[in-house]
Amino acid sequence: MVTRKKTASFLALFLLTISSAWAQCAMCRATLETNVSNGNQEHLASTLNFGILYLFVAPYLLVAVVGYVWYKQSRKTSKAS
Repeated sequence: MVTRKKTASFLALFLLTISSAWAQCAMCRATLETNVSNGNQEHLASTLNFGILYLFVAPYLLVAVVGYVWYKQSRKTSKAS
């Protein structure tokens, strides 16, 4: 019963956040169309790709650092006991 509630909660959260993901794609497309129509095509794709990678990597890196610190702290606590 508990897993069913967790699954339903996760599904509801996912469905509520999916609309904001589509909004971000439209914003990127609008920025690209504006820059290309103004004639600014230099380094546009590489800059956009770098921004996407930065936004993709940052949360995972933060979780990895917190997990590593937590792991080291728990190992230190278990050795002291």
